[in-house]
Amino acid sequence: MNAGGVDIRPYVESDLKRAAAKVIDKAKELCAANSVSDAIFEVVEGDARNVLCDAVEKFNADVLVVGSHGYGAIKRVVLGSVSDYCAHHADCTVMIVKKPKHKH
Repeated sequence: MNAGGVDIRPYVESDLKRAAAKVIDKAKELCAANSVSDAIFEVVEGDARNVLCDAVEKFNADVLVVGSHGYGAIKRVVLGSVSDYCAHHADCTVMIVKKPKHKH
C-alpha cells in the first residue's frame, strides 16, 4: 500500500492491533462482569469465514455466535456473508445476531 510514495502498511497494522486490543479488553470486561472465567481470547488474521470455522474446530466449540451487518442481497453476493458461510460450514450450532433496527 502506497500513499504518495509512503508505505502506509505499518500504520494500518498498528491501527488494527490497537483496535483488536480494545475489543479484547472490552470482552474481558464483559466476561468479568458476568462471572465468565473460562473464556479464551485470541486475535487471528485472515479471512473471517475460515478463521471462525477453524476456531470452532480448534476449540471444539459447541456454539459460534456471529454478527450480521444486514447487507442487502447485492452486497451479500459481492462481499459474501460471513455469517451465512459459517452457518453452512461450521461444525457446531451457529447463532447469528442481527444488528438492531433504529426506530424513527
